[in-house]
Amino acid sequence: MNLAEKQWKELTLDERQRIADIILAEAGEVRNVNAEYVEERTFGQRSADAVAKVAGSWSFIIIFLVSLLMWAFLNTEVLGPRHQAFDPYPYVFLNLVLSMLAAIQAPIIMMSQNRQSARDRLDAEVDHEVNVRAELAIQKVHDSLINLEQKIEAIKQK
Repeated sequence: MNLAEKQWKELTLDERQRIADIILAEAGEVRNVNAEYVEERTFGQRSADAVAKVAGSWSFIIIFLVSLLMWAFLNTEVLGPRHQAFDPYPYVFLNLVLSMLAAIQAPIIMMSQNRQSARDRLDAEVDHEVNVRAELAIQKVHDSLINLEQKIEAIKQK
């Protein structure tokens, strides 16, 4: 049992009820995480999410692999024998292009991952808020049941 639970159990029923009322009054409506996530994104964040979505797909991987194979085939088998290859083996220009792509793509994907991490934290915050509300509602129902039991017991004794 942590300190907060001990402190909560030490409160009287009236003190707990006042705290619950304050929390419920401040809580308002439950937040919609998906709406907040979509509405608050900047252009850069939307772009990073789009790049990460495309770059993390099988379609991208397959298209990229086919492009690399075509590059190598074109420069080695088609243009190579005619001595017209724009990037002969060992494909120095291709290596430069791939390095620049990786240098740009990696930070963009990291931005998207950071954004997803922030969304996960927001999700956890809303989950906690819902859990607190549920706990307070259960406590209220529990208190009502105790009150009803006491009234039934009083009626039985009469």
